[in-house]
Amino acid sequence: MSDKTEIRTDGAPAPAWVFSQGVRKGPLLQVSGQGPQDPTTGEYLHPGDVKAQTRRVLENVRAILEAGGASVEDVLMFRVYLTKREDFAAMNEAYGEFVKANCPSGVLPCRTTVFVDLPHESMLVEIDALACVA
Repeated sequence: MSDKTEIRTDGAPAPAWVFSQGVRKGPLLQVSGQGPQDPTTGEYLHPGDVKAQTRRVLENVRAILEAGGASVEDVLMFRVYLTKREDFAAMNEAYGEFVKANCPSGVLPCRTTVFVDLPHESMLVEIDALACVA
């Protein structure tokens, strides 16, 4: 059985609570839910703009994937958490542009989208990912 390894990078915000940015065990890499934060300052960005927040969140997810030896192409599943149903179309547009640009095989990851309250009032979107690293 393989060991569990914490994944950390300065390319994504440091975890605010008691969890890892990512964890790898064997070929699986789980990325914790990421918000629209600046990796350097931790500041929440793009208040009120779910499309811009989605792009920032996905950049944070990608940084953790890369720190763990994976890419967006290796993602099996994204989970998207939105605060408002009316933000779905804008999130989906930014998400679609990102995955199409980062999945050259054309095989897009699975995805689930749910509507929830999020930990910080300015967060409109949070995304986590599960990847398989060959």
